[in-house]
Amino acid sequence: MSKGTTYKDSGVDIDAGNESIKRVKKNIHSTFNSSVLTGIGTFGAMYDLSDIIKTYKKPVLVQSIDSVGTKLVVANMASFHKTIGIDMVAHSCNDILCQGARPITFLDYIAVDKLDPNHIQDVVDGICEGCREADLPLTGGELAELPGVYKEGEYDLVGAVSGVVEKDKIIDGSKIAPGDAVLGLASSGLHTNGFSLARNVLFNIKKLNVGQYMEELECTLGEALLKPHMNYTRPVLSLLDEFDIKGIAHITGGGLVNNIPRVLPENCQIMISKDSWKIPVIFQLIQRFGNVPEDDMFKTFNMGIGLVLVV
Repeated sequence: MSKGTTYKDSGVDIDAGNESIKRVKKNIHSTFNSSVLTGIGTFGAMYDLSDIIKTYKKPVLVQSIDSVGTKLVVANMASFHKTIGIDMVAHSCNDILCQGARPITFLDYIAVDKLDPNHIQDVVDGICEGCREADLPLTGGELAELPGVYKEGEYDLVGAVSGVVEKDKIIDGSKIAPGDAVLGLASSGLHTNGFSLARNVLFNIKKLNVGQYMEELECTLGEALLKPHMNYTRPVLSLLDEFDIKGIAHITGGGLVNNIPRVLPENCQIMISKDSWKIPVIFQLIQRFGNVPEDDMFKTFNMGIGLVLVV
């Protein structure tokens, strides 16, 4: 009599999933605070809102969900996944920071073609590091093995963040007026946007290798591209306690050109002086190697400015 067909034979290895969870459990718990009421394995993550109700007069929930895009392709090319989770958390936190929100919970979703506990541990350890940086508990998540959906070695990473802001302190750009100052906070590199253009130029057109050392960058190409997304949560929340910030724009997909207008009233425009900061070398290389038009660069990349404040 034949053994019969199992779930594992069909491409889903439950034992590998359990081993992955076992490896990351302690690190996930390290992100918890006293408001987290559930551990790993429950059907729903629970978070006690008592402290928020005591602290905020009219608390408003702010939420965002996003992925790290095709930066994952570069991580796969370099076989380096330890910082991609940091990217995910930082991107999400910065998005809700634009409304003045403090992050309170984070959820992750990892989907792969075939589970490798070592790979999952690297990704989740990065997520946990990013969460600790923002004083943010990783309250839950989903690990999905999806044979037939992704090609061999491919995976996707998605994060969902929830935050809170006092209703009368919501930042929506409505107070911005002509004459206000615009401040740019430096990025660490590409962050999580523009990688499709960057990969096309650097790897398809220029035929560079991800492990190639670049003297102009003072590191390998992969190291430059995989520099973690800056998380501006702590410093900007500290500024909000002391200063009136009228608008915040996270420079993500669409670059400086398309993201800053998202926080402007209809009667306002912003003038960008390109000579007021030094554009990082990685962007200069992409533009030069691909002969990329300048307007396309500014509509695609952050060009060295990760967050814009209007004061």
